[in-house]
Amino acid sequence: MSVKTYTVHGMTCGHCVSSVKEEVGEIAGVTGVEVDLATGRLDVIGDGVPDEAVRLAVKEAGYEIAA
Repeated sequence: MSVKTYTVHGMTCGHCVSSVKEEVGEIAGVTGVEVDLATGRLDVIGDGVPDEAVRLAVKEAGYEIAA
C-alpha cells in the first residue's frame, strides 16, 4: 500500500472536496482518498495507481493538479 500526495488548485468548498474524492475514488487500485481543503493537499492511497489517472480524475472533477 502506498500513498501519493498531490496539490490541487481551485477547490474552495466542501462540495469541491467531495467532487475530487468521488472522481479519484473511482480509479482502479485506489483504496482511500484524503483531501485537505485549506492546503489543497490530495493523498491517494492504493497500489499501482498511475499519476495520469489521478490527473484525469481531478480534471474531470473540474480542478487541476499543480505541476
